[in-house]
Amino acid sequence: MEYFTLEELVEKAHEAEGKTFGEIDIYDRLENKKAKGGLGQVIEESFFGYTVNSNAQPDFEHLGVELKVTPFKRNKNGSLSAKERLVLNIINYMEEVHTYFYTSSFWKKNEKLLLMFYEWLPEIDRNDYRIYKSILFTYPKADLEIIKQDWETIINKIRNGNAHEISEGDTNYLGACTKGANNKQLRTQPFSNKLAMQRAYSLKQSYMTALVRKYIKNEDLVSFASADDLEKKTLKDLLVEKFSPYIGWTDEQIADQFNIKYNPKSKSFVPSIVSSFLGIKGTKLDNIEEFAKANIQFKTIRLEPNGKPEQHMSFENIDFQQWIQETWEDSYIRQRFQETKFLFVVFEFRETKKQNPDRKLYFKGIKLWNMPLKTIETKIKELWSSVNKVINEGVVIEYKYYGKKLVETNNLPKIGFNGVTHLRPKGIDGSDKIVLPDGQKMTKQCYWLNNSYIAEIVKKLD
Repeated sequence: MEYFTLEELVEKAHEAEGKTFGEIDIYDRLENKKAKGGLGQVIEESFFGYTVNSNAQPDFEHLGVELKVTPFKRNKNGSLSAKERLVLNIINYMEEVHTYFYTSSFWKKNEKLLLMFYEWLPEIDRNDYRIYKSILFTYPKADLEIIKQDWETIINKIRNGNAHEISEGDTNYLGACTKGANNKQLRTQPFSNKLAMQRAYSLKQSYMTALVRKYIKNEDLVSFASADDLEKKTLKDLLVEKFSPYIGWTDEQIADQFNIKYNPKSKSFVPSIVSSFLGIKGTKLDNIEEFAKANIQFKTIRLEPNGKPEQHMSFENIDFQQWIQETWEDSYIRQRFQETKFLFVVFEFRETKKQNPDRKLYFKGIKLWNMPLKTIETKIKELWSSVNKVINEGVVIEYKYYGKKLVETNNLPKIGFNGVTHLRPKGIDGSDKIVLPDGQKMTKQCYWLNNSYIAEIVKKLD
C-alpha cells in the first residue's frame, strides 16, 4: 500500500496500537524463533505491506521516514526505560568521511523516524508483545545541535585514522555502536592500515529512555541548554561556563549564595549545588534533560592537599551469578564504562586534618570524562577476566583478626591489582552477605576505581 502523506502514515501506525505481534504477523515470520529483527520485519511486511530491504534510503522513501520498532520495559522501582539503544544504519568508513552532516548517510536515512514502541516483558512469547504507542519523531532543535556535534566527533576520529578507537562514551546522544557477530566483524578505514570494528549509528539507550519517559510516561524533563546556546557551544563548554564562576568558593559560601541548607554530609547537598549552578535549582539530576539523554552521571571528588582523593571511587554491587554468565563483549561492566559519561564535581581541602580538623572545602572545577576505550579493553577487561577465574576456581574466604577485629578476606583483585580498578565491600561492618555461585556466603562486593587513577584524571580540569 502507498502512503501519500505523513498524516496517512501516522494514522495507519496508530491502528497497530494495542495489537500483539502475533495478531499482526500474517506471514508467520515469528515462527522462526532465531530470526533477528523479526518484530520489525513483521511490522514492515504484515502491517505496512512492503518488502523488507536494506536500502540506504528511508523505508518510506518518498516521505523521508524510517520505520523503527523499539522496546521499553518497566523497572522494579516502577519507572520506565528503553530496553536497548536504537540501532540505525551501518557506517561506511570509506565513504562517510567525504560527507558533511546534511549529506551524511545518517541524516539521509534517519531525518524522520516513525517510532513504534512495544512493551518488553520477561518470560512471555514475542508473539504476545503488544504495540503500545507510535510517534512520528523529528529531532528537537537543541537535540539536533548535540547530535551534529556527536556526528562530527565520530567522523573526526575516522578522518584522524582512529576508527578502531571509536567508543560510545565519546559522544552524547548519537553513538557508534559495534555491529556484527561477537563484535568480530572488521572493516578497513581510509586513513589507517588498522582494521576497525564494524559500527552503526545509534541513538543511545539513555536518549531512548528519555523519549520513553516523555512520550509514554508523560514526564517533563528540565533543560539547562537552549538550542541557540548549543549552536555556538558544545555541551561541555556550557557546563564549564555554568560552573566556573564559583571556582575557589567554599561549599559553605556556595550554599549561602543559593540558599541551600549547609549539610555537607547529606547525599542531596552536592546535587543541590549542581542544579543551582545550572540555573534549575531543586531539579533532581536525573530529571535534567541533557544529563538523562547523554547518560551523564555525576560523582563528587574531594581532593586532599596532595592532589589525591582520600577515598577510592565506588560503583555498584556485583551480581556474581550474572558476571560469570556473560561474555566480555556483553558484560555489564564493559557497557557501564563504554556508555556512561561522568561529570566529576571536584572540591579540594587546602589543609590536612592534622593541620586543621575543621578544614574548609573549596570548589576546584569540573571534569566531563568518559573512560578511554583502550583502558576499558585492557584494565577493566583484566578485572572482569580475573574475577571470572577466581569465581570459577572458587573464592578463598578466610577470617583474620586485625587487632581485636575479625575481618573477612578473599582472593578477589585488591587495590594493587592493576593501578586502575579493584574489588572490595562498600559497607563498614560486612554484615550484608551474598551467596556465591558455589554456595559460599561472602560480604557483598562492588567494583572501585583507584584513588590514584582518579587523581590523574582530575589533574587537569575542563
